Amino acid sequence: MSSNLRTIDFDYHLPEDRIASRPLADRAASRMMVIHRETGKIEHRLFRDFPQFLQPQDLIVLNDTKVIPARLMSNDGKTELLVTDRTSELRWRCLVRPGKKMRIGATVQVADAIGTVVEVFDNGDRLIEWDRELDLNEHGHLALPHYMKREDEEVDRDRYQTVYAKHEGAIAAPTAGLHFTPEMLEKLPHCFLTLHVGVGTFRPVKADRPEEHDMHWENYHISADTAQAINQSGRTIAIGTTVTRVLEHLAQSAPAGQRISSGDQEGSTNIFLYPPYQFRAVDALLTNFHLPQSTLLMLVSAMASRELILEAYRQAVEENYRFYSYGDCMLIL
Repeated sequence: MSSNLRTIDFDYHLPEDRIASRPLADRAASRMMVIHRETGKIEHRLFRDFPQFLQPQDLIVLNDTKVIPARLMSNDGKTELLVTDRTSELRWRCLVRPGKKMRIGATVQVADAIGTVVEVFDNGDRLIEWDRELDLNEHGHLALPHYMKREDEEVDRDRYQTVYAKHEGAIAAPTAGLHFTPEMLEKLPHCFLTLHVGVGTFRPVKADRPEEHDMHWENYHISADTAQAINQSGRTIAIGTTVTRVLEHLAQSAPAGQRISSGDQEGSTNIFLYPPYQFRAVDALLTNFHLPQSTLLMLVSAMASRELILEAYRQAVEENYRFYSYGDCMLIL
């Protein structure tokens, strides 16, 4: 997949006061911009209106990953660890900051546990081996996105988590799902898959052209029942870019007549969707507003068009929408 577009072509201006650093009191109180791809029409609605846009036989697909408090600080406050993978109870792969002194054999103490660097990976990650079990829920903090410019608080333990979160492993929340309440969800036809959102979702695109960007890998799982439901549905409506990436990854190996390959599937994907791209599995997308020049903005620009998305973002700024993880949402039909 190649394009004449450059990374700078996905830029837009966002006043800092439009960034939502805290959640609304009511999950479902968010605003919802609706983009009609065929006509180019843009509507300004509320998320509570979401069910009105569904058709018979539609199926909503959600990501039931659960965010873990993956950020740790050493007892002396000098070293920050971000847990990216727990290969066992005592061996954790981590991003370390600052990393200069954390060579093989260096130690770090968190609570009563002492961790030793046993391997340094090519990308700078460290494999830390602990001398005893360390409870992340007790000693860890949520790795809130940097643009919130604050430490995590007790409210985030609940609100930076979907109401249907089940399988632990994400560093960041699948934020499109944060708007749903149990009451709304139980009335809608839905199913789940799991993709553990990694730290790479925040990584900026530094390459001049999208195709030169080195996309991160993330682990997923989809059950045979979910795959069957998707293949038998009318429209598939992805709740978030993480769901979109899994379904489009699976569509690449699907036999003729199926949206995605069938059966229980587990693996990892580094699929990167940007214009031009022909979607094979996803018919509509609910998503939040994304950072300028990000892989996520490129994905939604592939689903609609770059010009329509940038016009929608211009209107969102003008209409005082709330942006990013705790912000408002957009429905692309």
